[in-house]
Amino acid sequence: MMLDHPIFKRWPALHPDRLQLFSLPTPNGVKVGIMLEETGLPYEPHRIDIMANDNHDPAFLSLNPNGKIPAIYDPDGPDGRPLALFESGAILIYLADKSGQFLSTDPHTRYETIQWLMWQMGGVGPMFGQLGFFHKFAGKAYEDKRPRDRYAAESARLLGVLDQRLAGRDWVMGADYSIADISLIGWVRNLIGFYEAREVVDFDRFRNVQAWLDRALARPGVQRGLAVTAA
Repeated sequence: MMLDHPIFKRWPALHPDRLQLFSLPTPNGVKVGIMLEETGLPYEPHRIDIMANDNHDPAFLSLNPNGKIPAIYDPDGPDGRPLALFESGAILIYLADKSGQFLSTDPHTRYETIQWLMWQMGGVGPMFGQLGFFHKFAGKAYEDKRPRDRYAAESARLLGVLDQRLAGRDWVMGADYSIADISLIGWVRNLIGFYEAREVVDFDRFRNVQAWLDRALARPGVQRGLAVTAA
């Protein structure tokens, strides 16, 4: 099987029959690596080095015109036709449907799970990311600390929402691990790790979140998924 998408002129597929992942282990990138490892779907990873501007390469932009990771190309998409897809939340839903895992087929549970996924996409990701910028990266040098304080307060509020949701639950949806959890793991882990913002949001008070994160990071599929495209 030959893959004729322009992306493969820059990143050739050694296993063209497998789903192709283009990513980097950022909080958004690890979502798809974790999902693929958890489901057991065969895939081939390609590292997109955003520090080297790989994500602005015309070949990558032919797959994702938004120039962000992750993105996938599935040669065996719906109805057997290839499917190129970007946006990590959309990819999680697609892989859940493809594998029949981590997203309930019961309509009520399914849409509630997607609700929490959208909450992560629209709130947790943008807020935690901005806090990281203003606390650790270039924004750290800004004398005006109001932006950092704004994102810290909102990040803490969101952690409170998650902490309340996890009261009496092992996972976001209760007993069943789902794409809602997978979407959040990298962000919560990064907030207190790579972003060094544990004290800024007073993370230790969110005991349900900490217990949930410990459970998630103990999963072998999560451990493998966090390392996908790392080197």
